[in-house]
Amino acid sequence: MSKDIHIHSNLHVQLSERTRQLQTVAEALKTELFGIDDIIDRVIDSLRAWYVLPQLISRPVIVCLWGLTGTGKTQLVRRLAQHLGFYDRFIEVQMDGFSHGSGYHSRGSISAMLAASGIAEGTPGILVLDEFQRFRTVDGNGHDAKVERYQDVWALLSDGRLPPALSMLREIESSLAQAEYEQDRDGPADKKKDGHKKRKLHLTPWEAREVKRCLKLPDTLLQIMAWKPSQVHARLRDFRDSQQSWETDYSKLLVFVSGNLDEMYAETARRVEDCDTDADIFHALTKKLSVIDVKKALAERFRPEQIARLGNNHVIYPSFNRATYVRLILSICDRYVAEIQESSGVRFVLDASVYEQIYANAVFPAQGTRPLFSSIHAILSATLVNAALWALEQGANGSEPVWLTLDAGASCIQARYRKARRQFPVSLELNRLKQRSSEDFRALLAVHEAGHGVVYGLLFGRAPQEIKINVASFEGGYNSYEQRKAWSKENLRDRICVSLAGRAAEQLVFGEQACTSGATQDVMQATAQAAQYVRHFAFGTRLSRTDVSTEANEHVNTDVAATDPEIEALLAQELARALALLGTHTPALMAVVDALMRDGSIAPAELAAMLDLPDPATTGAGASTDAYSALLAGFRARHADLQLPAPAKGAGAAIPASAARVLRAIA
Repeated sequence: MSKDIHIHSNLHVQLSERTRQLQTVAEALKTELFGIDDIIDRVIDSLRAWYVLPQLISRPVIVCLWGLTGTGKTQLVRRLAQHLGFYDRFIEVQMDGFSHGSGYHSRGSISAMLAASGIAEGTPGILVLDEFQRFRTVDGNGHDAKVERYQDVWALLSDGRLPPALSMLREIESSLAQAEYEQDRDGPADKKKDGHKKRKLHLTPWEAREVKRCLKLPDTLLQIMAWKPSQVHARLRDFRDSQQSWETDYSKLLVFVSGNLDEMYAETARRVEDCDTDADIFHALTKKLSVIDVKKALAERFRPEQIARLGNNHVIYPSFNRATYVRLILSICDRYVAEIQESSGVRFVLDASVYEQIYANAVFPAQGTRPLFSSIHAILSATLVNAALWALEQGANGSEPVWLTLDAGASCIQARYRKARRQFPVSLELNRLKQRSSEDFRALLAVHEAGHGVVYGLLFGRAPQEIKINVASFEGGYNSYEQRKAWSKENLRDRICVSLAGRAAEQLVFGEQACTSGATQDVMQATAQAAQYVRHFAFGTRLSRTDVSTEANEHVNTDVAATDPEIEALLAQELARALALLGTHTPALMAVVDALMRDGSIAPAELAAMLDLPDPATTGAGASTDAYSALLAGFRARHADLQLPAPAKGAGAAIPASAARVLRAIA
């Protein structure tokens, strides 16, 4: 009994101590990595049992990390391994096949890399399978792709037990047999006819390493290399005949599968511009991605049974929001300032304008943090060095700060020490791209984008997420709208009207003859929407699905041409409706135009106030639908007599006679 109490006490101490350690690790990671506190908590929870009670683990714990580049996936697992003390039992494999572990000596084998690592068989270790999206086994057409490297990864992910590479052993055995044959053919003498000595080492270093690994031998490589072929054959026969230690046990591994599934983010990224969208808006869009999106993206690269082996613990990184980018900028700038002070003794203080312009010129929400780091380096590194040299010439010694401000208009950082001033030029490329030099072009963009935004607000009852004309990504402006979970017949037509509203605004303000080719994409989009409305959703005069068929078993109505007039009429009706709406709300249209001309963009709250719409802060964001719950309640109230009474307890599935009569009447 006392022995059991002692074991229980030790286990309790282990649980408490390791739980506290995990909490400490989580807190440390949150101070090092910005904006992913929820990710860190989920990862820590996923590995808790593996770390606290590894003796209970009988198969690998798999955690999949998916996110855009530069969101900290690899950095998280590396720092986690260091904090947990697993730096000597940590292996990172680049699944692209062009970096660590992909050379000749590993033969593209995960098991070979594990054998060469510090992770002993049957003990915990951490394996990272990075850039997993590049390791595809299905091509773009859904057919099996020929992949030779890393094929043992699927067995590892299944149960962590890897069978020996028998085919490789057979190759080694055949090589030895061939060597013996050639030696026997050339004679038994100690020296061959060409004068070379008979070889003492029968296996190459690589062959010896594979024999040692697969057969789990304690002998040194040099000893194995010196074995005669008959000895090697004997060891191979003994191994094949043995039923013990056949598989290599890596069932206690913690496996991180990490990568960027472009397919998962493609639809989201298409709705915004890399450097022009607001970080909070893109963050909200990517935050909606779920395990279903992951599975769909994986299905374009892997077979179903392979996807199943990845499990369901998929952790999705949203893009960083504005607050996270601000924290990163402050942290990086503070480090630059501290380093220059340590090396030169000059103490810099950065004005808010420096941080604001770094954000405006360095943040690409759809591209993660890497552009941010490079942009801060380009803006600050040389400038701080030059400013420090100048400040030292002015007598600065750290007792008084040197103030730095950034003038975006002049593209320069101004240094001020006491009464002395000095300007240092900096490159603000996005600022330059966003400034429209032509007043005519700004006017055209402002009218066009205001038309889209006003009509969207009037028809959908909420302001667009963004309206901008100062855009660096392309020569134009854009509106960004919220997603919808379902499209009714009414708002499908509203969507067509919004697509044509830019052309309608140009026609209203500039006249029909001054309309531009800038609406080309809008017309293409509206045409596609109208065609879907009539041909695919069956909201026109015909009920059937109308399409072009190339297969005999595709049961569609192929009379496509007959729908063309209806599509054209629908487009004309919606353009006329957009013109009427803008004509009725001309003051609001012009207010939006003025705001865009002045600021290059307009905040959703400002537009909502102009159109007397609900405040976006109170309505909230997210995919929306129409009021179907209220419609259902109204229908129920109008047909209260059709409601079936709830069955009495114990009545089973029997339907009352009165209800049966109602059902027959409805039928």
